Amino acid sequence: MPEPLRLQGISASAGYAEGPLFNLDRGPARYTGKATAGEEKAALKAAIASASDRLATLIETADDEAAGILEFQLAMLEDDALTGPAFVAIPSGVPADMAWRQALDAEIAGYETSDQDYFRARAADMRDIRDRVLRALTEEQESAAPAGAILYGEDIAPTRFLETDWSAGGGIALRAGSTASHVAMLARSRGVPMIVGLGVVGLGSSPANPNGLALLDAEHGGIVLAPSKAEIETFRRSSSSFAARRDKAEAYLAKPAVTRAGTTVRVQVNIADPSEVDGIDIATCDGVGLMRTEFLFGKAPPDEETQYRAYRKVLEWAGEKPVTIRTVDAGGDKPVPGFTVEESNPFLGLRGIRLSLARPDVFRVQIRALLRAAVHGNLKVMFPMIAVTEEYQRAAALFAEEQAGLIARGIAQKMPPLGIMVEVPSVAIAPDAFADVAFFSIGSNDLTQYVMAAARDNAAVAHLNSVRHPAVLRLIAAVTAFGLRAKIPVSLCGDAGGDPASIPALLEAGLRDLSVAPAQLAMAKAAISDVAV
Repeated sequence: MPEPLRLQGISASAGYAEGPLFNLDRGPARYTGKATAGEEKAALKAAIASASDRLATLIETADDEAAGILEFQLAMLEDDALTGPAFVAIPSGVPADMAWRQALDAEIAGYETSDQDYFRARAADMRDIRDRVLRALTEEQESAAPAGAILYGEDIAPTRFLETDWSAGGGIALRAGSTASHVAMLARSRGVPMIVGLGVVGLGSSPANPNGLALLDAEHGGIVLAPSKAEIETFRRSSSSFAARRDKAEAYLAKPAVTRAGTTVRVQVNIADPSEVDGIDIATCDGVGLMRTEFLFGKAPPDEETQYRAYRKVLEWAGEKPVTIRTVDAGGDKPVPGFTVEESNPFLGLRGIRLSLARPDVFRVQIRALLRAAVHGNLKVMFPMIAVTEEYQRAAALFAEEQAGLIARGIAQKMPPLGIMVEVPSVAIAPDAFADVAFFSIGSNDLTQYVMAAARDNAAVAHLNSVRHPAVLRLIAAVTAFGLRAKIPVSLCGDAGGDPASIPALLEAGLRDLSVAPAQLAMAKAAISDVAV
């Protein structure tokens, strides 16, 4: 009997699963080249049409969250800017499959190298588009995983997730992947256990697993191959305990969050796309603590009306409850034509508010949309990646200028409170320099990453990337204490806010306002109820 093989990754959707492994990374079938360039173009056109038709069919039966993801892919397939380079390459003798792969790989590379989780996570959607068309070119059918299987591989396509029957259990274990991917969002909303960042060791194309069973612990981010009888028994006890805690947590969903000592804690939600609110009962949360706007900046900067409609939808859904919208947090290495620039070190480059201030023509469009949308609800606006006071002052001045312009034109508008993200250590160390902001929102993801010099989606250093490290908690406590003294509201909108293991430390640091992923609401409220502060 071989020794069990234990691998550690990062939890993307908490839960437990045991079952056989199913390899997602089968090589594509061989494509048969055509006689002429005209036939190659026709073959590619037909394959794109076939892939589009399949997506349209999936959309018809998908819920709002899944439909939004699929509609993104369909829109990309219909975009000549994406498909055009492949057709241009074919007349020079490149076969359809290679032309398509080269064109999509170039696009995927731009997403994969982004410093922003949101954009890196969209790489999986682009690979899904690439592979779906390649399968159509080769007329290859995707094999179904056995019921209750643990799907493993480099990454998983959103459509593969949606086409899998999860009713019999199962889970996902990825060597790469992202906690911010569309699949991770789907997995959390549907309760499918998922871990990412396992790396290349252990989960190869034919992992040693002679008894056919793997144990996926997506609460703690681990997987065991070829487990012993004792490990199976221990795993099942942990799984039962988690299920009991999850069921108990549901009772807290519709209640206000209160600690054991009777302290009230506000719990808001983070959203990346307006369609997400369609599946959230506003009564279960205290508003939106973070609405990302990067989803709008896909192939080009969006126009004012597109942004206005997106912001208005969420504001009207929330009613009197606050909606905090973050101005675009695009990174310099994510290619958005007409907006971003290439950089050698995007983590420390022209990103967030720096990029917006460098491109006021694009920023002013977003500002006008926000000012117009503000009349439809309780809007708050925050600026990302603030490092010095001058950045906040310049951004606030642009808001004042655009408001004056809207007033002069007789357009309905309202100036929202303007706050900042606390994610750069310079702000967390000296928050008193920002005494004129309306509020602070601690971005625990980037703050932890910068303080610990460790990326959270890199499994090799994930153990260093902990919001519970004393250095990170000390900064959070300092910002919270200053906010209390200066009467400036302080919240936290990073992933740590929805982590039951981190919530006690965050509340002990003084925080009383957390924003979490919608799927984490119940467990977060339950965790708060156990804290004695």
